[in-house]
Amino acid sequence: MDHVGRIFRPPSEAQSLLLQVTVGCSWNRCTYCAMYRDEEQRFRVKPFDTVAADIDEAAASGRHFPRVFLCDGDALALPAPKLRRILQRLRDRLPGVRRVGIYGDARTVLRKSAAELGELRGLGLGIVYHGVESGDETTLRRIDKGSTRAETAAAARRLHEAGLRHSVIVMLGIGGVARTREHAAATADLLTEMDPPYVGALTTTLVPGTPLHADARRGDFRLPDPWGLLEELETLIARSRFTRCAFHANHASNYLPLRLNLPADREKGLLMIRGALDSRDPTLLMPEYWRGL
Repeated sequence: MDHVGRIFRPPSEAQSLLLQVTVGCSWNRCTYCAMYRDEEQRFRVKPFDTVAADIDEAAASGRHFPRVFLCDGDALALPAPKLRRILQRLRDRLPGVRRVGIYGDARTVLRKSAAELGELRGLGLGIVYHGVESGDETTLRRIDKGSTRAETAAAARRLHEAGLRHSVIVMLGIGGVARTREHAAATADLLTEMDPPYVGALTTTLVPGTPLHADARRGDFRLPDPWGLLEELETLIARSRFTRCAFHANHASNYLPLRLNLPADREKGLLMIRGALDSRDPTLLMPEYWRGL
């Protein structure tokens, strides 16, 4: 397989065929992210012949691939005709594929009509992973997310109209101590408006070499402590309202791993969080040496 640079994928795509159709991220300005900073990962679209050769290699391997994930960071930036061509090739050469996943953001979703997205769904695209991070406008500007709260909500509506599953990622702590309450409340309200079937809550990690890490070293940004991060998580679960959502806060970065089906498990999740907050017992939290990106 022709993989350029480090390949990233959502945890739920661990067993998927990772098919790199673009290199890097078309935005690549978010202040917290170090994923595509290497020169070899400068954003570009891979030639179709290269992608087709990778699909053919997978087909020739004889392995069964029920899922495929299209890399890199926001492969939904590809124009709809190019994505259709890739999905058709997958359908022709790997007929056992049941679902194709992809990273996208509000900008790349809204560049496509609901009809175009529906065509992609008809060819096998099944889920879009969307790094929302925050519902707080001030925080979104500070991290240079490149989209507004209103655009994020509009993207959710468009994916829903197209019949595509939407997996949303939010970041505990990304507003810093200064915006912790505003970030948590606004993010919960945005999640309610979006009503996605999947939400993953990750904990912000200060990665050397990123602008956010430099801000922290200068004292311009301060990450909440573990208890402050749990208070944000409590707000998300208590304040958000979902029709039916698999809410996971069990990423390697999190201090208190949770897997909840909301709204059914709301009280169970809040009981666990509030028990930890009341006791302030650090042994209830994930040790630092077990946490990671």
